[in-house]
Amino acid sequence: MQLMMGRGPGGTEEWFLLEMQGDLESRNRDHLEGKFIGDLHFTHQGVPIMIIGHHILYGKEMELEAPFLAVTKHVESENMLTGTDDGDELMDLETSSSPSSTSYTVTAVIKKKLIFKSRPKPIIANVPKKI
Repeated sequence: MQLMMGRGPGGTEEWFLLEMQGDLESRNRDHLEGKFIGDLHFTHQGVPIMIIGHHILYGKEMELEAPFLAVTKHVESENMLTGTDDGDELMDLETSSSPSSTSYTVTAVIKKKLIFKSRPKPIIANVPKKI
């Protein structure tokens, strides 16, 4: 899970690393990759609060001992396509015979992590008293 924090001095995005204890499961056992799971807020004192469904988790922010880099890999292949005599069919050349170059782009720097290690507390709405 990635959380964008802002941009650093060089214009590179800064992300948080999110650490949670236990398992996070959906009701219907679907994969959670790429899906909305909850809201992240910060109190005026800087305490992170995660709201997932009807539960609230309180966490803390910590600096990582060594920063992580999130990188994107780019592979540029120099495969050339060759046509036949009649021009109707194209053939790929063997990738082993054609050189390719690999480059990496720094997507984000991760210097901090948010730790949620306490059990989630249920959010209970105000129930009116009986008259």
